[in-house]
Amino acid sequence: MDAKCKEAYDVFLDTVKTDLSEFIDHMDYSEIEDAADLIVEAQKQGGRVHISGIGKPGHISGYIASLMSSTGNPAYFLHGTEAVHGSCGQLVRGDVVIFISNSGETAEMRSTVLAVKNNGCSVIGVSGNPDSWLAKESAVHIFAGVKKEGGPMGRAPRMSILAETLVLQALSVALQAHKEVTPQQYVKWHPGGALGKLRDDEK
Repeated sequence: MDAKCKEAYDVFLDTVKTDLSEFIDHMDYSEIEDAADLIVEAQKQGGRVHISGIGKPGHISGYIASLMSSTGNPAYFLHGTEAVHGSCGQLVRGDVVIFISNSGETAEMRSTVLAVKNNGCSVIGVSGNPDSWLAKESAVHIFAGVKKEGGPMGRAPRMSILAETLVLQALSVALQAHKEVTPQQYVKWHPGGALGKLRDDEK
């Protein structure tokens, strides 16, 4: 590997250290709280949570759905484009759909969000633009904006994916705390591997 590779590596890590730290310092808990309240109220009425996104955000949607499910808040992955080709059938009026989009402006995302709302669901938008179309169409918007992506050309989503993942992990933490999930309950949901064993201080 040549010097350009090491330089790109160093630039990326430096961007993570500086820009992500700045993002964390300016995270707004009230947005997390509003999103959690919306979900909790929907759950009281029998509503469920779905996570969706287009492109790279679609990949982290599956992770966030799995994370929430394993920590007391069942959530389902909703394919960002298949939603308008029949997958909206998994939605029930009163559900909440978290939609992730860095720009909040993509055409495919707009079609899916409109279909979700047309099926009687509330939208929590996660984007890097508080003035985006997605933000305006959402019942609650969570800001996940970064200045730079940190890689060559600054186009491929790297830092934005970290920011989106971080705010949704924070949301999952708030929801888990609200549910007061015990170690015993967690182990029932996650019986495999090291995480599926109670520590001595939890027995």
